[in-house]
Amino acid sequence: MTRFHKHTLLLNADYSALAICDIYKAFLLVFLEKAEIVNAAEGEYLHTVDKAYPVPSIIKLRRYVNIPYQKVILSKSNIFKRDANQCVYCDTKKDLTLDHVLPRSRGGKSTWKNLVTACQSCNSKKGDRTPEEAQMPMRHQPFRPSFLMMLQNNGLNQNHWLPYLKSS
Repeated sequence: MTRFHKHTLLLNADYSALAICDIYKAFLLVFLEKAEIVNAAEGEYLHTVDKAYPVPSIIKLRRYVNIPYQKVILSKSNIFKRDANQCVYCDTKKDLTLDHVLPRSRGGKSTWKNLVTACQSCNSKKGDRTPEEAQMPMRHQPFRPSFLMMLQNNGLNQNHWLPYLKSS
């Protein structure tokens, strides 16, 4: 059996983006008639003993699922994703770590608005100071990303997903 390294965009019944799942979970949702294929990967199939099924690229749930506000969990990997895996001070992508804008020793908390991605060198250079005190401007201010932004910036999207990700 061919092993796919593919993902499927999962849409709600109103075509708003819900999640990204692997093709096997997507296929199961379609097979159990809980979802329908909106777009299939061209020329790719999942095979059983006697049948071939198209690999789902985008699926839509048949029933609307009411999901209250979807929060993005504060985690190291999500901070890195928000900051495009680059140091906010020098733009390098090497030796990344987390930096507290207002250092913890001075009362800084671990929040979306106080954590940024920094390389080891810039983090050490900044030390126990704020970026202003260290004269190290950030290329953007830290913020809480939206669920949609995290879906768009996950590195998995394919061009045909974009209309669904922009409209959500």
